[in-house]
Amino acid sequence: MGGLSAEREVSLNTGRGVLAGLLEKGWDAVAVDWVAGRSLPQLLEASGARVVWNALHGTYGEDGAVQGLCTCMQIACTGSGILASALAMDKVMSKRIFESHGVPTPRWTLLPGAGSAPADGRDGPALLAGWPLPLVVKPANEGSSVGVSVVDEPAQLAPAVALARRHHGPVLVEDYIAGTEVFVGILDGEVLGSVEVRPKTRFYDYEAKYKRTDTTYLIPAELPAPVIARAHALALAAYKALDCSGHARPDLRITAAGEAFVLEVNTLPGMTATSLLPKIAKSIGVDYATLCERILSSAI
Repeated sequence: MGGLSAEREVSLNTGRGVLAGLLEKGWDAVAVDWVAGRSLPQLLEASGARVVWNALHGTYGEDGAVQGLCTCMQIACTGSGILASALAMDKVMSKRIFESHGVPTPRWTLLPGAGSAPADGRDGPALLAGWPLPLVVKPANEGSSVGVSVVDEPAQLAPAVALARRHHGPVLVEDYIAGTEVFVGILDGEVLGSVEVRPKTRFYDYEAKYKRTDTTYLIPAELPAPVIARAHALALAAYKALDCSGHARPDLRITAAGEAFVLEVNTLPGMTATSLLPKIAKSIGVDYATLCERILSSAI
């Protein structure tokens, strides 16, 4: 847990919860906090771990890097494998895979990332001239809504691009899909259920996920049964298209007309006190500790 990404604090919260859950179930579990300047292989060797419950959100932990390390060290690791993790973390590659499998996703384009374009985003308005507003600007290789902006007017374009360029990789621009935010929980290739999220913020951003207490969660979602069924089917299709395994949480937007779009698949969803996968599991009678244990049993 922990790690070097922008999601370090969230990862620590996930890790603490998972550790407590595994200890509750009687497992001989230890926390490995990967901090800057420490060798992760050495930390894993010193821990004596036979299986890694991967709670490293974001860069290195969620993008195939740690998955590859564990493979080389011949230590089983929870979650998706190297390629699926890398594809899911890279929103551009995810979208290309979705499109090739007929999974609907918002229309998108790319802007140059940090290091190859102005850091202040002043080129954004010209590059996006003619693109209908509102639109979404985000880093292509981050999670937890880090660096994401919804742009409603031209004056917001440059600041939004600048914010996204604080992170590595290109900048992804998408059509803004007005409607309902639905998140689907999947474990071992089966849909556990879904949750409709109604944040007080414009969208389910980092603040709403981890810091605010006024977000409303609806399980089941207040949507017609055929719409929910379609969302579940598309979420599972996206999971399979990326060749995911273990636990994951596809994120979708559903329009007022019931049309569903897959935004991304999170292969290492949060397991904090406010996280969605535990809420979904609880709705079908799976408590937090049992969910942690079931995820552990899926390690590859």
